[in-house]
Amino acid sequence: MVSGDPATRAWTSLYAFVEAQGRRAELAEALGFSLGGGRGKVLTRLGDGPLSLRDIAVEIGVDAPYATVIVDKLESHGLVERRPHPDDRRRKLVALTDTGRRALTTVEQILSRPPAAMERLTDAQQRTLLDLLEELTADDA
Repeated sequence: MVSGDPATRAWTSLYAFVEAQGRRAELAEALGFSLGGGRGKVLTRLGDGPLSLRDIAVEIGVDAPYATVIVDKLESHGLVERRPHPDDRRRKLVALTDTGRRALTTVEQILSRPPAAMERLTDAQQRTLLDLLEELTADDA
């Protein structure tokens, strides 16, 4: 049992719930390889269009060398490709390949599927939870 004030207890319970719903094994099985957190973030960000390595590093909060390592790994799986930057020949853009777009669709389908435990909540409880989460995340927008 988690002790403390209600906010601490709620956060601890929510965090534990989300962690227990990990989909790493399901993602690895569907994709044929393990998709680490950094690679997953880059794959998701590239869904909106190509980015430079510098932009990727900023977007996911890593340094440029680590962004390069992530992109190299995604490229080795055929998910991304480097293209010439239209405005600067010294720079490259990283873009999803067709395989990368299919992988992203698979990732989004798996991660957006509610866990079975959510089915135990009534419709009213699900709406209340949604309202509370939307209120909490409204400040972050």
